[in-house]
Amino acid sequence: MTKYDAILVGSGQAANPLAKKLAAAGWRTALIERQWVAGTCINVGCTPTKTLIASGRVAYLVKRAADFGIRTTGFSVDVEAFLRRKNAVVLHYREAVTKGLLATPNLDLIFGTASFSAPKEITVTLEDGSSDTLTAENIFLDTGALPVIPPIPGLSEIPYLTSATILDLMEIPSHLVIIGGGYIALEFGQLYRRLGSEVTIVEGNSRFLSREDEDIAAEIRRILEEDGIKILIGTKTTQITPGKTISIGLEHEGSSSSVTASHVLLATGRKADTVGLNTAAAGVALDPHGFINVNDRLETNVPGIYALGDVKGGPQFTHISYNDHLIVYKNLVEKANVSIAGRVPIYCLFTDPELGRVGLTEKEARDKGLNIKVVTMPAAWIARATENGETRGMIKAIVNADDRKILGAAVLTAGGGELMSVLQMAMMGGLTADTLRDAIFAHPTFAEALNNLFGKV
Repeated sequence: MTKYDAILVGSGQAANPLAKKLAAAGWRTALIERQWVAGTCINVGCTPTKTLIASGRVAYLVKRAADFGIRTTGFSVDVEAFLRRKNAVVLHYREAVTKGLLATPNLDLIFGTASFSAPKEITVTLEDGSSDTLTAENIFLDTGALPVIPPIPGLSEIPYLTSATILDLMEIPSHLVIIGGGYIALEFGQLYRRLGSEVTIVEGNSRFLSREDEDIAAEIRRILEEDGIKILIGTKTTQITPGKTISIGLEHEGSSSSVTASHVLLATGRKADTVGLNTAAAGVALDPHGFINVNDRLETNVPGIYALGDVKGGPQFTHISYNDHLIVYKNLVEKANVSIAGRVPIYCLFTDPELGRVGLTEKEARDKGLNIKVVTMPAAWIARATENGETRGMIKAIVNADDRKILGAAVLTAGGGELMSVLQMAMMGGLTADTLRDAIFAHPTFAEALNNLFGKV
């Protein structure tokens, strides 16, 4: 049995920086990874999807070239080159992370499958089939999440796609049917529509993008339908029948119908990846959905065992995982007293235009009984948007009517995540709507839209 000060299971966006910092602080550290270092984000999440989406945007601009006075003869998709570019970007980052870990003194990078054999004991089945047992007083779980596979009759009889396997699809679907209508569904739906696929999104929820305010969700839906994507809301997938084309049975408000597809993508959520981890042997408690329970300091019910990133549930974003490692490191090494309580929610939906979201929605603010003012503005009012031919979308901000501070915003514009970050910084600094209304922003930029937006408060 090999004794460490810290064992980290999973090489995600929380574990990697934490492992390096603990090792630098003098802790003998082991990082165990089952497949690839760098986690979901770099291997099957942010990096590959946004790389592919960038290619899709080029296709979109080629189609619109005449709008800008540029004549083209159309385009074709070289799927091999399309995927080769994605793979090169992924490999670049994966190798960089691997080299950084291997070069860190006091840190052992171990490739194998980890399983608890006791509360502070991990057995690792190595790649050659042998095993080793490690022990540490501090164990950190960062094993991420996996796509949910819904129990649809007939699903197992077709070669369905997930958000991971579609990344290596060697053809452009003639008709891609996406089951699920969340952020993953919308990003892949728009991507493949731009590459030439017919796309149908089947959402069982009666509300489209129920996490967003209804006006923002309606505008996103309008944009996607303008792009030619068919969106079915409140529609249940009842049956899948294989064949030359795949037949998908649907039910909406008691009425049955069907749609045929060349390919089916599952985008029905994600579940904690605790496969083989044997959390029961450690006494680690899970919530009803299988995610690991943690407190505000990210510690499980077992002292000294922590869960970070997607495996603990809650917002499943890379930036949240990275912040998780800071919470744990500061408390354990710097003897701080910080927690995840009060973290302002931020995220982006990388459709085009993209949605940047920070803080409270209008519904959340009203549910809290806050005295608010809500201001909205179409993207078409932004001079730079008109000049760039990117006038789809809108901006929305929620302002506290008592102190004029910004409580939240939704920025659905070209580069919406970047403009959202400007508002996030304003919120962090406690700036008021009046300050942004009167600020000098360079012209012509998207940021100067804040003058007009907050002029409406």
